[in-house]
Amino acid sequence: METLKRKQYEDLLEPLEAELVGMARWAKATGARIVVLFEGRDTAGKGGAIAAVREQLNPRQCRVVALAKPTEAEATQWYFQRYVAHLPSAGEIVLFDRSWYNRAGVERVMGYATPQQVEAFLRQVPVFERQLVGDGILLFKYWLGADQAEQEARLKERLEDPLKRWKLSPIDLAAREKYQAYTEAREAMLQATHTPWAPWTLIDFNDQRLGRLTLIRDLLDRLPDTHVELPPLEFPELGHAPLEESYGVLQPLASYPAPGAD
Repeated sequence: METLKRKQYEDLLEPLEAELVGMARWAKATGARIVVLFEGRDTAGKGGAIAAVREQLNPRQCRVVALAKPTEAEATQWYFQRYVAHLPSAGEIVLFDRSWYNRAGVERVMGYATPQQVEAFLRQVPVFERQLVGDGILLFKYWLGADQAEQEARLKERLEDPLKRWKLSPIDLAAREKYQAYTEAREAMLQATHTPWAPWTLIDFNDQRLGRLTLIRDLLDRLPDTHVELPPLEFPELGHAPLEESYGVLQPLASYPAPGAD
């Protein structure tokens, strides 16, 4: 399929990044609490989308939550409990790389949760999310989609590329035969949890670059006016010639032998 070229993508992303920085400045100034959920197919591009959102933001303000499978203790807790601990404080932006919706997706399809647990979860989620939104959290839920042919190509790339092999797990391979089952699980999830106070937004990620641009534009458009003037900062003259770095106790390593480097 025809995909967006890197240079075109970067040119289109740059003004969106400026808006994201402005959004973060607004959140800090107003104390807004922002939560963005990234769900979707394996290999759809959740990690890349998250990286595009947070690339230019202060990591102390914008953080990513990507939880491993529950510990033995967590497995005995209220299902939402371990996620609540990661919700934002005033001025923070939290990006969930997968979220409590694991129960409606991988846990349901792969048999890690019983039908009764899944049914209870789907009943409880709208209530849980209504509480979040009612308390003032700005909640955005995105589901990233990709055709199975595209998914297969990306899985094969992960298998063959040593730099991406870490992304490939036995669960990913087992899930290859369950594409339709994931579709059915998604539709059941949407039916139960697409609410006026916490709606879902589905985005085509067959072209991941175009998908990132679409997601960021939608996120920015759904926020209120986030314009906050930059505070004035004076930058007086240094008052002396710039100093060079000097070392006493230790010396820096010899520079990497890059061709053409001084």
